[in-house]
Amino acid sequence: MDATPRSALTRRRLIQAGGTAAAALAGQWSAGARPARAADAFDTLRLRWAELLTGSGFDPAAAPYAGVLAALGGRARAVLDTMAPAAGSLWPDLPLGTNSANITAGYVRLRTMALALAQPGTGLTGDPGLAAAVATGLDHLHAQAYTPTATAYGNWWDWQIGAPQALLDTAVLLHDGLTPAQLAAYCSAVDHFVPDGAVATYTGTSTGANRVDLCRVLALRGVLGRSSAKLTTASTALSPVFRYVLSGDGLYADGSFVQHTWVPYTGSYGEVLLGGLSRLLGLLAGSGWQVTDPQRQNVFDSVARAWAPFILNGLVMDAVCGRAVSRGLQSADQLHLQQDDHTRGHTLLGHILRLADSGAAPAGQSAAWRAAVKGWIGRDGYRPYLSNGYLDVPELARAQRLLGDSSVPAAAEPLGATVLAMDRAVVRRAGWAASLSLCSARTTFYETGNGEHLRGWHSNSGMLCWWGSTFGNGQYSDAFWPTVDPYRLPGTTVSTKPLADAAGGEWGAPRPEALWAGGACDGTYAAVGQDLRGLSSTLRGRKSWFLLDDSVVCLGAGISCTDGAVVHTVVDNRNLGATGTHALTVDGATQPTDLGRSAHFGAARSMALAGFGGYVFPGGAAVEVLREARTGSWHDINGGGATEALTRRYLGIRIDHGTDPADAGYHYLVMPGASAAAAAARAAAPTVTVLANTAAAQAIRDTASGVTAANFFTPGTAGPITVSAPASVLLREAGDTLTVTVCDPSRNAATVLVTIARSGLTAAEPGPGVSVLSLDGSVSLLVETGGSQGAGRSVTLRGTGPAAPGATVTMLAPTRDTYLRDGSYADANYGTATTLTVKNTDSTGSGFARRALLGFDVSAVPGTLRRAVLWVHGAVADSGGTQTTLQAFAAADGWTETAASWNRGPALGAALGTGRISSTADWVGLEVTAAVAAALPAAGGGGALSLAVWQPLGAVGLAVDLASRENPGHPPVLQLVTG
Repeated sequence: MDATPRSALTRRRLIQAGGTAAAALAGQWSAGARPARAADAFDTLRLRWAELLTGSGFDPAAAPYAGVLAALGGRARAVLDTMAPAAGSLWPDLPLGTNSANITAGYVRLRTMALALAQPGTGLTGDPGLAAAVATGLDHLHAQAYTPTATAYGNWWDWQIGAPQALLDTAVLLHDGLTPAQLAAYCSAVDHFVPDGAVATYTGTSTGANRVDLCRVLALRGVLGRSSAKLTTASTALSPVFRYVLSGDGLYADGSFVQHTWVPYTGSYGEVLLGGLSRLLGLLAGSGWQVTDPQRQNVFDSVARAWAPFILNGLVMDAVCGRAVSRGLQSADQLHLQQDDHTRGHTLLGHILRLADSGAAPAGQSAAWRAAVKGWIGRDGYRPYLSNGYLDVPELARAQRLLGDSSVPAAAEPLGATVLAMDRAVVRRAGWAASLSLCSARTTFYETGNGEHLRGWHSNSGMLCWWGSTFGNGQYSDAFWPTVDPYRLPGTTVSTKPLADAAGGEWGAPRPEALWAGGACDGTYAAVGQDLRGLSSTLRGRKSWFLLDDSVVCLGAGISCTDGAVVHTVVDNRNLGATGTHALTVDGATQPTDLGRSAHFGAARSMALAGFGGYVFPGGAAVEVLREARTGSWHDINGGGATEALTRRYLGIRIDHGTDPADAGYHYLVMPGASAAAAAARAAAPTVTVLANTAAAQAIRDTASGVTAANFFTPGTAGPITVSAPASVLLREAGDTLTVTVCDPSRNAATVLVTIARSGLTAAEPGPGVSVLSLDGSVSLLVETGGSQGAGRSVTLRGTGPAAPGATVTMLAPTRDTYLRDGSYADANYGTATTLTVKNTDSTGSGFARRALLGFDVSAVPGTLRRAVLWVHGAVADSGGTQTTLQAFAAADGWTETAASWNRGPALGAALGTGRISSTADWVGLEVTAAVAAALPAAGGGGALSLAVWQPLGAVGLAVDLASRENPGHPPVLQLVTG
């Protein structure tokens, strides 16, 4: 047996096997300098990508680079020493043939080696043996695993994203040491697994962050293969990512970001999307393949709208990171560093800064991003950015240049409140910030998959996380997820019924049936609510959070369960770290800090935990407190996690509702940063009055802010507010001005009639979708909530100014409706169908073109018409996509419901209003004022109104199924506002 050490044997044989590459690369990087020539556009892009990978403008001998580069060299040397090409493997611990992740892992190791070769200061810069080893490794994986004829197995992601990205990066770094034949071979394999067809439609696994990753593969394949067509495909295939979506994966206009259809993922998949876009937009800027789609501006706008609300002092809130929160310390991580909210946040900051430097965005936005990132980096005292071992040299260099640029001011944290369609809410104040994680039929209880986040069962059942501006920034970073009791997540109301790991199913499958989640927000304050359901449980309840200046008011009602298990509401469960002894004060008395101590307080009024904040229980409440040490490992909640036992101390505060409660409730305030004295003072002199706390409505009035807010789970009255349908209402009063914001979190009503018992108001400034019906003695509003995705509609009312004219609303049901179909169905009648199907094929006689007809009697409509909206309810039902446009048209009369057909239907008249619709059922409001006005008797019409619903002329649409008047669920309705 040869006694030569494996490292020496490997290096000698690999140098002999890859002598050509070794010789070329030894000269290329002899002085640590990368090639600088760019013979044509492809070379320019290749060198630009190489710089994105390796960085520029830094001193490799200075901190923090010297340490990072030395560590990179150490990792490269470690994988080089264990690399042993053999049949069925490149590394003995990564056997090929059954686990697709091993292919990706192999290419990632080669990428690490190539980076150590290309960057200065690694101890392996320009090393000929390393160069040969990388080339040999690429050829070996190409021959035995990632081949142009191989059949994919395991996870699709490895074949289409993970492996080819690492492969292409490595080939860029090693480019001048590879032959044209090698490059062509690697490109051929990529073409096999990632053909242009992978981005032909925006469906399945080719959406959101995944689509950006696929475009990155295609673009780099185009660069290395010198293919303009591939680069064009990559550039143009990004377009669907830029469009705002109404359902499923992607960015939403309000700032939501969803991946895997049901999961709010701004901080994880959203981070991947922004990272990929920042690189691709920078790569292609100024080239013949530059991304020119004007809707890319949506992404630029989303930096402030989607990402910034969830970034605080450098961390990104766990509420939008899905199963990524369970990754922590991974057993296979060469760096042996913990992933957490700060490391994820730092990665996101790097993307924002890279986007700012890409030249793709408007100068003003880029400047604002630099200022924001500078502020976030400067405020991260828990885990300083420049000492984050996960960050690569390019990101460190970019950040250090920013920090040293005195012309860029450090922006303060953004303030205010936000409630998003993805069932998330954020409140940000000068001294603290908090996030709320909810779920509904639109979003999952939690996501598990690939063995990750196995016990996140209750993380979206009202989890309330909060941080101070200068304290508590490691609350969820310091081994929180592997050590916290998963039945006692802060803010949640849960049944303690035991659940199995990954209970409910993978990839966001477990979702409650409830629709009500969300709330009204005016940008400063918010009313947030949730119709609570338990995962695999009979638990039911109603929860509300009112986001005020210095506190979050928490109400619960209608809490019922028959699981045979205790149900509790977790006021808080603070992570005290490994050794914390933070004092708890209850009604002025400091409590013992013994671990394992459990205490019951029968009528507690105020509590405060030193270093964190206060809690107020108006009128006194029965509260349980537990100080405990909990031990767990990342492996407990993530199959790839490290098995090292971790122990953290917790101070838990909860309200027990007992076993199988019926109509239980709670009321408390969380006051981040408050002292024991401040909490006691608020208990003695409350500013908040509870107006209602029942299963039907929860409402409060706050004298400090002038806010009155209510969440109505059913039509009814709470305090001064009455609503005709489930709604969330926020009133904000200052002097003689009242601002009203209304939304329908259930997304079930087209309109909501809101009445407010408030007199003395005369003038009105209504926003879109609000009609002021009366200010005489009380306020009466018609709010168009349909199709708004739970967003608020606002109106400002004043006690001075021109008097707002009164109005009347009339809601008319159709007197007849049907749909027409062309081709071989052109004589068929569908007048009794419960569904009206519409689709514009922009063709003749295909048999697939369909349009709806609706007739109304407007002969008795009173007064002068101000606004008319046709409301229809339905969803896209087409394999060709998930979003399309509906358009209303005037139509000639003279047709009957039971006789109209394509051949015997009326001609289309003037085009009227349009609206977007998606594959998630919702209302669409189509403005039809002109057609209604013409049909009114006062205008010479006969009172018979005919409207057609179709899609814009000259464009191919998607099939949409709408409820007809025969459908008991959501039949069409014509809204008329007259004065």
